[in-house]
Amino acid sequence: MHCGMCLPTCPTYDATKRERNSPRGRISLMRAIADGTLDVTAEFADEMSYCLGCLACQTACPAGVNYSMLFETARGDIERQHAHRGAARAFWRWLTLDVLFSKPRTLRMTGRLMGFYQRSGVEAFVRRAGLTRLLPGTLRRLEPQAPRMARAFSNQLIARREVPRGETRYRVAVLTGCIQDLVFPDINRDTVDVLLANGCAVDTPATQPCCGSIHAHNGLLERAGDQARRLIDLVPPDTYDAIITNAGGCGSHLRHYSDLLGDDPQYRDAARTWDAKLRDVHEWLVEIGSRAPGAAPFDRAISLTYHDSCHLVHGQKVSAQPRALLRQLPGVTVVELTESTWCCGSAGVYALTQPDQAGALLRRKVGHIDATGAQFVATANPGCHLQIARGLGDAGLRIDVAHPISLLASAYRREGDGQARR
Repeated sequence: MHCGMCLPTCPTYDATKRERNSPRGRISLMRAIADGTLDVTAEFADEMSYCLGCLACQTACPAGVNYSMLFETARGDIERQHAHRGAARAFWRWLTLDVLFSKPRTLRMTGRLMGFYQRSGVEAFVRRAGLTRLLPGTLRRLEPQAPRMARAFSNQLIARREVPRGETRYRVAVLTGCIQDLVFPDINRDTVDVLLANGCAVDTPATQPCCGSIHAHNGLLERAGDQARRLIDLVPPDTYDAIITNAGGCGSHLRHYSDLLGDDPQYRDAARTWDAKLRDVHEWLVEIGSRAPGAAPFDRAISLTYHDSCHLVHGQKVSAQPRALLRQLPGVTVVELTESTWCCGSAGVYALTQPDQAGALLRRKVGHIDATGAQFVATANPGCHLQIARGLGDAGLRIDVAHPISLLASAYRREGDGQARR
């Protein structure tokens, strides 16, 4: 495809107006490598790292080119060819991809240690004393951006099985995620409560492996397949009417286990069933006809706007459903956000690896949010949530960030329904 309809939708092309920084340009580079006329070089690796992977181009493409698959395959080639080298990079990839995001108990233990560091006063002392100057440059820059760990994680807030007070219409499983589990477990609790209020019996395994999205995005497709097998074993898809995710980035990857495991005779049928059962929580609630709450989520009327998580809108094609649920809320006025589907700059680890471009995108997003005059911005991905909250804080704006499901859960609780029988 050479039409270029993707170009106006690409944040990096918009920033540089360089063809190589566009989806069309990147696909041309991939094609040259596939044809053997170009080698996998560090320069090619840098270009793939500069891509946000936001998939806006995939939505715009009239031919339905699967850029996501091409992008992840290209990053896999980069890793196999060792185009990016360096001991520090190798260490951090090992620590994050091989240790933390492959061992859920280790990740939770690390989260608890980090939470103790943040709440005990040690973090405040380290910053007051200027000890962060001793950190390497990259870590010194990232230290203020570290997310705040929750006091209790999902397994401490949610029972393994919970049933609604009234009739049980469906049986579902809830996936708690990794960052969501450590930083926003309350959103997982809210998700379960909203499902209970709509007649769903909910299973939530206490210790869940990473879905593998971070491995796939970093070119480790075999490891991503291993993570998919672990999750399928833990949550057998035949058991449930739906498998529920509430994080846009995870959900986009979770929908494509059959692509990862299509050549595995032991898992390919289960992976197809998994893909058929996987639902974003907003999508599922609209599908089953969720009831409108009889109470407002707050004591006062509020206005809010909605930011589309890239992988929710472009990867999962879920956009109307969160808005429909938000418009059900009494006392809430929904104001449309200019460029609501334009990336906020979070994009997984992009805000860490490409801080300048991520910062520019964040300032653009915050400016549009401020222009709405809304008191809340709703979004359904933990990376977006953290990024936008940081941008609003840096701009001195008193605008709260919330998951749409948390607002719905608040409304249900205020009418006295939606409580679990545990």
